[in-house]
Amino acid sequence: MAAKQPALGASNYRLFKDRAARWGVSLGGVMVLVALLLIFFYLLYVIEPIFRGVEVNHERSFTSPVSGEVVAMGVEEQSEIGYQFSADGELVFFALKAKEGTDWEPGKALLRQQLTASKPTAFTQTQPQNNRYAYAVEGGAVLLVEPKFNSRFRDGELFITPKVGEVNAGELIQVDPEGENLTKLAHEYDGESMLFAAQTADNRVIVNSIQASRNFLSGAVELESKFTELPITGAISEIVVTPDLRQVLIRQNNRFWVYDVSRTGTVKERQLITLDARRFGEVTSMQLLAGASSVLFGHANGKVSQWFEVAGDDGRRYQFIRDFQAADTAITDIVVEYYRRTFYTISAAGELGVFHTTSEAELYRGQANDVAAERVVIDPRANTLLLLNDQRLHVFDLINEHPEVTWSGLWQEVWYEGYPEPDYVWQSTSGSDDFEPKFSLVPISFGTIKAAAYAMLFAVPIGLAAAVYTAYFMSAGVRKVVKPTVEIMEALPTVILGFLAGLWLAPIVEHYLPGIIAVILLVPLAIVMFAFLTSHLPQSIRNSFTDGRAALILLPLVALVGWFSFQMSPLIENWLFDGNVRRYLTNELGITFDQRNSLVVGIAMGFAVIPTIFSIAEDAVFSVPRHLTNGSLALGATTWQTLTKVVLLTASPGIFSAVMMGLGRAVGETMIVLMATGNTPIMDWNIFEGMRTLSANIAVEMPESEVGSSHYRILFLAAFVLFVFTFAFNTVAELVRQRLRDKYSSM
Repeated sequence: MAAKQPALGASNYRLFKDRAARWGVSLGGVMVLVALLLIFFYLLYVIEPIFRGVEVNHERSFTSPVSGEVVAMGVEEQSEIGYQFSADGELVFFALKAKEGTDWEPGKALLRQQLTASKPTAFTQTQPQNNRYAYAVEGGAVLLVEPKFNSRFRDGELFITPKVGEVNAGELIQVDPEGENLTKLAHEYDGESMLFAAQTADNRVIVNSIQASRNFLSGAVELESKFTELPITGAISEIVVTPDLRQVLIRQNNRFWVYDVSRTGTVKERQLITLDARRFGEVTSMQLLAGASSVLFGHANGKVSQWFEVAGDDGRRYQFIRDFQAADTAITDIVVEYYRRTFYTISAAGELGVFHTTSEAELYRGQANDVAAERVVIDPRANTLLLLNDQRLHVFDLINEHPEVTWSGLWQEVWYEGYPEPDYVWQSTSGSDDFEPKFSLVPISFGTIKAAAYAMLFAVPIGLAAAVYTAYFMSAGVRKVVKPTVEIMEALPTVILGFLAGLWLAPIVEHYLPGIIAVILLVPLAIVMFAFLTSHLPQSIRNSFTDGRAALILLPLVALVGWFSFQMSPLIENWLFDGNVRRYLTNELGITFDQRNSLVVGIAMGFAVIPTIFSIAEDAVFSVPRHLTNGSLALGATTWQTLTKVVLLTASPGIFSAVMMGLGRAVGETMIVLMATGNTPIMDWNIFEGMRTLSANIAVEMPESEVGSSHYRILFLAAFVLFVFTFAFNTVAELVRQRLRDKYSSM
């Protein structure tokens, strides 16, 4: 009788399930790759704009409403109205573009006002953010004005109206008590205080500090003047006053004086610099950069040099920092932005240049729309550029969103204003408008590596040793309890570990630092000594613990050594460190000690990484075929020789994968680092100082960053760097694992 054939339907069903599983796994793998690629390209999409160049796009041109010489120009914030000051003392507001609902046309004068009765003898303007202008008139007096704008909404649309703001109720301020005409003038104000610096027609250089005070009885505002005459002879080229009213800067050809002004108005010379004409070229112009911490000098050879104060043995002194080749001809004017360290240059040939000091970037250079520039002004938002040429005004749309970001600024040392030397600095925000953002990714990348290194230093020995012992020496019964217990630690929320590390462990480490160090040193030593002593016990006693339960005896030993270390900590501190180990480290050794430091992070993050390393390494060791170990033992090798020569080599691909998986976990960890360290972006391997990592930096600063800003996009760049770090670690791990696998697969 013929054998019964298996049902064809069941075989086809199993084949269908096999193919469905294969396609499902393949589809899942492809989707993972697609997800990674989407993340990768989305990060690039957000990051890419910060590396774009400057665009200067011509919008419109029209005849200037001022027919004579223009001494200053400005643009209001919405870039709808511009204004010009003439050399004859007239202020003209005009439309920059047509506007629906009005009769505005580009160049149409909206308001004209003659400010002075006679031709002014000098003119000046404050730093852009202060937006105040001054005419010097006959007799050494000064008239101050402020262009102002009233805004109102009508039918949901914004309408802006210009007006002339009068300072000191339109009254003249007497700058020179002797009544001489002023030929050079500088002015700044800060609240109710004003500072004037000027040169008179008889070549006297004077400084007048004016303080406004209110009369207690009458309520009238009175001006109190502190007048000083400086010992400078001859005609000066330029004179500048800083917005904080603390310095007067004077240039006489290539000689540069710095005078300090006290709060009482006393003026004292601090520094005299003679710029070497052979090195820098003849000086042709001078301007304060935004924030007034730097001075820019334009030179006859087309260069612009930057100088700012640097602390030294003899106090703070201006010194040369960097220069830019802005043109091929002499620099005739330098224009700065309101808040950023971007400046614009005009050369004798009418060439326009756009540069950023901190990033040392040349952003633009050339004649915009083939128009030679005579005078340039930037609106407060740095979106519009107004250019004057031959009595015609040209309006340009300026696209320059991220001038402070360059590869050199992100990854190289940068000399920031006020710093003694170039350095790697991350400091993205401040409470001051004069602040210069610092976006070096080096400190936070270093912090990421530092945190991961200390965590691995703690986790790898414990995790691998525990894995090897559990898989190779421990009995099956005990292993069934130990392995799930350790693996369940991986489910602990890292925020809990960070909370405990920051609020519980960090104070313990600070108060019992000698005890912590003693535990790290004495526990391994005690275990080794215990093993050495037990190896000399009678064979009958040792045979009773061959099933792997010997490790349980170590638990009270470890607890005893730990208790002893903490009990001896105060005694060691009094004996060796005069009762205060933290003060000893700081004062005697010069080592900074922070309560939340790398040691705390290493211990806390180590506990988070240990389960990952343990689980993968234990599986790798346990999966070594039994016939290999049995064959080694049968040939006379000891248990230890079998472990080191056979088991570990065979399991090395899995062990290496475990270490690299743990490293990837440590690199990407956020909450523990965020809560257990001071989050200070410093570069120091000191184990008693904190750090800031890429992931923690993103978590802290992303909620406060403005969408689309340089800060926002650089945080995405930090995420991209973290992505690359993790990808690189995993790639290297896979390559090494494959090589180890190929080498030892034949065993």
